[in-house]
Amino acid sequence: MHRYVRRMVRFENVGMRYAAGPEVLRDVTFSLEAGSFTFLTGLSGAGKTTLLKLINMTEPPSRGLVTLFGHDLSVTKRSEFPGLRRRIGVVFQDFRLLDHLSAFDNVALPLRLAGRREGDYVKDVEELLSWVGLGDRMRAKPATLSGGEQQRIAIARAVVARPNLLIADEPTGNVDAEIGARLIRLFGELNRLGTTVLIATHDRALIEATRAREMRLVDGRLVELGSQRS
Repeated sequence: MHRYVRRMVRFENVGMRYAAGPEVLRDVTFSLEAGSFTFLTGLSGAGKTTLLKLINMTEPPSRGLVTLFGHDLSVTKRSEFPGLRRRIGVVFQDFRLLDHLSAFDNVALPLRLAGRREGDYVKDVEELLSWVGLGDRMRAKPATLSGGEQQRIAIARAVVARPNLLIADEPTGNVDAEIGARLIRLFGELNRLGTTVLIATHDRALIEATRAREMRLVDGRLVELGSQRS
């Protein structure tokens, strides 16, 4: 069993640069409490995707401390990273679907990797695909689907196992307003069930409608805007 921690993510004075380039992130400090819902905003190139990569352990910081589920990543063995990643659902901008698998099989993949029997999760996967508007495309391969449909599959895959932490990079960027609102309701329901949610987005309407905490990256530094809830 996973130990309970109050803070899912903690950054302390984190800096990040690629090779000899300028710092993309500078002295970033924040925490994500268990069960919180947060938006990460900023102009293109502000460092939002880089910050999400640090959380998902696909990049190490250049300096500073990143703590995930109570683990200081600077001293955590790399052999432990896969176990930590299994607690995270990730929605990538480039989807990262497996082309040889159907929509159903892409979504079911995290459950199969966790050792779940197909008979135990078929209904859950089918219901989730229906919820994101793809109930009639379950057997379709990614190459036959639009970008928006692929994005919805990627989102369904990220949430199907009810992760402890969900991070999403522009999850509504390729869908219309109606589907976008449906997806945000899905994230909200997952959050109500206990998942900590961090969404990087440019969508102001989405932020205003949800009225959750907002953190903004400006010139590589993080500005805390707080919650918009009354």
